[in-house]
Amino acid sequence: MLAPCLTDARADWLIFLRDEKRMAANSVAAYERDLRLFCDHLLEHLGRPPKLADFADLRPLTMRGYLARRRGDGVGARTLARGLAGLRSFVRHLERQGLASSAGLTALRAPKQPSTVPRPLKVEDAVALTRTGLSDAEPWIAARDAALMALLYGCGLRISEALMLTGHDLAITDPSKPAIGTDTLRIRGKGGKERFAPLLPQVAKLIETYLAACPFTPILEEPVFRGLKGGVLNPGVVQRTMRVWRGALGLPDSATPHALRHSFATHLLGAGGDLRTIQELLGHASLSTTQRYTAIDSENLLATFNAAHPRA
Repeated sequence: MLAPCLTDARADWLIFLRDEKRMAANSVAAYERDLRLFCDHLLEHLGRPPKLADFADLRPLTMRGYLARRRGDGVGARTLARGLAGLRSFVRHLERQGLASSAGLTALRAPKQPSTVPRPLKVEDAVALTRTGLSDAEPWIAARDAALMALLYGCGLRISEALMLTGHDLAITDPSKPAIGTDTLRIRGKGGKERFAPLLPQVAKLIETYLAACPFTPILEEPVFRGLKGGVLNPGVVQRTMRVWRGALGLPDSATPHALRHSFATHLLGAGGDLRTIQELLGHASLSTTQRYTAIDSENLLATFNAAHPRA
């Protein structure tokens, strides 16, 4: 329950995130959920519905109490940090309108993040995940899953990016005889940012095999990857498929669809790829994000040295 003035301010902020910041729908939903959770905390803390005035000058003490409560509920550091980022975004939006000050939030440090390194697959395992023989599903579904895995690994895409690809993106001109007419994909990434990625002939062939087998004629303006009943394929289906396939191949739990993107970057770097080029291919805004893969490459070099050097 919110005071009407705060409800209106929240709605205005969500429109700002969607239309001006061009945040992904999932990110907007996460920020809205974080604000709602904080407002629930204020409702209990204040004993009344929170108002816009309660955000005018939030104190670090208030925020620390909220974060401590969330941590006590078992929420991890990454989720807490994202929640804090969402609240900062809302308060700064109010600040631009002269309705609040973000000084208290600025003085608050985000929870320390655990140091993690991406966990890629071995080359042979990543390639194995693009084979239709792994699936006992209908032939067109098996072809779809293999094409999708090949896209994630061959182009370094996120699941959401692959599932948004349309017939136009693949330069298909005749829906009844879908043939891919491009060797470069235009990818719509986070925040609506566009980038280009080369489409390998092997990947294009797998997509064409899927399209030829698919019982649903592609609509050029709509995503090409379809679910069992013809609707747009849900990411959860892809994740479930990966769980089945990694069980069949004896792969670890870290073998997720996103791990194929990590594998794309790591294998390129290991083969001598330029870090800046890999940054562009992945669509990372910051080079520091891409530099995480150098740690993996260093580990691989050390392991090779220890295994091969006579004095190791």
